[in-house]
Formats: sequence, C-alpha cells, structure tokens
Amino acid sequence: MSTGKYLIVGLGNIGLTYENTRHNIGFSIVDDIAKSHDINFETVRLGEKADFKHKGARIILFKPNTFINRSGKAVSYWVKKEKIPIQNLLILVDNLHLSFGKIRLKPKGSNAGHNGLRDIETHLGLTTYPRLYFGIGVEKKTSNQVDFVLGKWDEDEQKELLKLIEHCKKTIISFTMIGIEKTMNIYN
Repeated sequence: MSTGKYLIVGLGNIGLTYENTRHNIGFSIVDDIAKSHDINFETVRLGEKADFKHKGARIILFKPNTFINRSGKAVSYWVKKEKIPIQNLLILVDNLHLSFGKIRLKPKGSNAGHNGLRDIETHLGLTTYPRLYFGIGVEKKTSNQVDFVLGKWDEDEQKELLKLIEHCKKTIISFTMIGIEKTMNIYN
C-alpha cells in the first residue's frame, strides 16, 4: 500500500471545440476518475485540480488550461508546488502510433513528435517521467493527421471508449499503489 503523493496529469485542449476529441483523451480519463470518486475540479493556477485519498496515497488530478502543446509550464509548476517526486508524476496522453485502445505505461521515453510531451520535457529538463499512452489509431492515420487527432471519436470507437477508460483508471490506481514496474507487467 502506497502512502505517497501522486500527480496525474491528463493532457488536452480547453474549450467546447475540443471536447470528446482524440487529442483530449487525457482530460477524459481524469474526468472519469474524478467522477468515480465523486470529486469536483477547482480552477487553480494554470489549470483545474481535484484530489482524493486512496488507501493512504494522495492522488492529485490535474488538467492544464495552457493548451496541450504548452503543457510544460503547468506541469512543472504543480510538480514543484506539490513537491511531487518525478517518479510519482504520470502524464496521460494520446498516441497516434498505437492502435486504438492500446495503452502503454512507460517510466520514460521520447516525445515521439508529440508537442505536449516535448514542452513538458523542456520545462522539466528531463525525459525520465512516467507516461501512459492511449492509442488513438495508427491504422486510421491519414495525410491530415491534425484533423484526425483533433477529430471526434467515430461511432465504433465511442462504443469501446468507456471500457478502455475504465482499464486506464485501473492502471493509474495500480501505478499509485504498487509502482510502475509491477503495473506495467499487469496492464501493458
């Protein structure tokens, strides 16, 4: 059982235009965690924050309001303000290079061309922070990747989304309870 403090950051873009888009899966996941724990987000510096305790761990959910490509300033600020050990930070992000619904929990990695991750790396000064990638569909890649990424989930994806988000929630809680290595072995 964990007794630490964790910062779970869902990446996304603010505004109605971006709601329920592939790029906002990070927001969707933290929103669902908050809903399942019956907590509300409050507006704070650089975003929205909610927190709860789970079996001794304090879990802080955060949604930057800086737009996804400029998430680094907000993430860095809250890591420092809450004194979060870097291994207790988890970034939830879409991944164009994974098939729809595949998730990959990793302790570190490259930004793989994702501007939000690139900005976080710039502000943190490192690439060794945990991240949970949510596949948005490599097999559906088109020549206009921006429209695809910023597009709404299609009907087939929508049918699977709640089940996939539930899987992500279990992965995130496991990360806070038993650590990244054991969680990767169970959920990846």
